[in-house]
Parts: sequence; structure tokens; C-alpha cells
Amino acid sequence: MRLLYTADPELPVPPGLYGGIERLVDLWLREARRRGHSAALAARRDSTAAVEQLFPWPGARSQHGPSTVRNTFALLRAARAFRADVVHSSSRLVYTLPLLLARIPVVQTYHRFPGARQIGIAARLGGRRLAFTGISEFITGMGRAGGGSWHAVPNCVDLDALDFQPAVPPDAPLVFLSRIEEVKGAREAIAIARAAGRPLLLAGNRWSDDAAKRYWHEHIAPELDNRVRYVGPVDDRQKNALLGGAAALLVPVQWDEPFGLVFAEALACGTPAIGCPRGGVPEIVRDGETGFLIRTVAEGAAAVRRLDSLDRRACRRIAEECFSATAALARFETVYRSVAA
Repeated sequence: MRLLYTADPELPVPPGLYGGIERLVDLWLREARRRGHSAALAARRDSTAAVEQLFPWPGARSQHGPSTVRNTFALLRAARAFRADVVHSSSRLVYTLPLLLARIPVVQTYHRFPGARQIGIAARLGGRRLAFTGISEFITGMGRAGGGSWHAVPNCVDLDALDFQPAVPPDAPLVFLSRIEEVKGAREAIAIARAAGRPLLLAGNRWSDDAAKRYWHEHIAPELDNRVRYVGPVDDRQKNALLGGAAALLVPVQWDEPFGLVFAEALACGTPAIGCPRGGVPEIVRDGETGFLIRTVAEGAAAVRRLDSLDRRACRRIAEECFSATAALARFETVYRSVAA
């Protein structure tokens, strides 16, 4: 098939540091080409993904009226120029409306919370030529309320870039890897590590808005010492080493996480994960098998003390079976064929 993928114009594909959606699109592209499909990409001009053709967005911002208009019609031109059998969009749904009018099949993936009104409009316009996918059953379930055909395709990770570590030293640290903000649970991670008597490494970028700054200065900075250390943002190489050397990933999210890609990345390294049963997290972390689902600091500390009961090989095996690019594209191909038919 001839597949045209899209990503929002703010970040290149693949991204330099953070950019979960752009990283996923790059993985899908590589796997699609490996499986014999022709793949093109509509994305930011400096994207370096290996594709047959790159169609740069003319508009630089996804939440900007004039840019939206320009990008919407640019995508229609790209689909026609590439002779796409299916356009797989991870950018704004509005970009696909001219495609639906032109009877070009579309698969729209939702990485965040879907809006029922716009989904309903698109579903009526696209009919069987439009299908929606969600990155978790949690997101897919929300989307179905708006109508249309929905399929859950879990996020995937680059297994080749994440080395399996079958064992770690007894004094290996816990690792928190996410944005340092309230909804990700950095404060709770510190409290759990303290209660369990284990060292904790905090990694991730800090946001610059007032709420994030206040959160850092009131709840994180005062706790930093030789047992709780902040190592800053990490690139892929550093992330691989950080996750692989951890006793567990500890990200006790305080909101309904749409998926939680870092949990799957940890499992790929053989590292069990500890998180809260919110959003899509229970779809990744199997309680008592690949990690623990906790609701309180006390439960978190108890989970840390039980890490020796988990098999790191099982963590890697489940990552390969459920969260690989191969698994994702196998599901997507079924959706592609349904809309192309």
C-alpha cells in the first residue's frame, strides 16, 4: 500500500529529545517500509525520517488559524501527489476534512483525549473511508462516544534502542522519568522512595510556566540530596542506560494518562514499573507480573519491597509481544485495509 503519515508541525520526525508522537510516527514509518509498503510523511521541514517523500508543512503551528488553513490544503495536495491509498494522520483532524470530501481513505489516530463533536462530524462525512484509532483502550472508549469506527492500537517502543538488562545490583535506584510536574507524580515518587529507603533518580524536562516553577521550588528542590537526585533531561542513549539500570520505574501519575509510553520503554529494558491505575496505565503494567499498580504512598513503598518477586525476562517478553512496532503495524494494516476497501 501507499501510506502517507502525518505529524504536527511543531517537532521534526524523529524528534531530537522529547516528542512521543513524533517518535511513534517514525517507528510506524520504518516498520511499514520493512513490511513492503511505500511510505511518505507530512511533517516539519527538518524531519529526517527515512521516507520515499517528505511533504513539509507550510504552516509552523498546529493551533494557529492561518497555519491550519494552509496545512489542510497542503495535505490534500500531498495525498494526491503521492497517490496515497491511505492517509494515516497523527495531526489535527481538521486537516483531513478535504481528504474525506475527495474520498481519500483516512485513519486518524488519537494520542490524547478526543472531542466528541468534531469526531461526529468527521464520521458522518467520511463514512467507511474513515477509521479512528486510539493509543489505548482508555482513549478508544472515550472516542466511541462521538461515533465512527474505532480500534485500539497500543503505542509501541523501539526495541532495538532499548537493551534488555536481566539483572541489576541490589542497591540499584528507582527511576522517575517524565516531565517534572504535578500530574506526573514526582512528589509522590520522592515520598515512596523515602518510605521504602531506596535511592531515586529524577529525570525529565522542567516546564517554564508559573505553576511548574512553583511546583519545583515548593515540592521538588527542597527534597534533593544524595538519595534523591535530579539528572535533567535525557536523550535516547541516556534513557536506555537509566531505565536498564533501575530497580524499577516509578511514575505514580496523578491524572488519567492516555497511555504512558515510558512504562512500555521500561518493560523493554526488563525493568518493572510502578504506577497508579489511571487512564491507560493498567493496560501496560500487569499488577504483580510486570510491576505494581498503587494508590497511596504506603502501597508504593510496599510495592518497592516486593520488586524481587518479579521476573525481568517477563517484562521484556510482554514488551515484545504487545508494545513492538511489529505488533502495532499488524493491527494498523487491518484498519488500513478496511478503509481502503
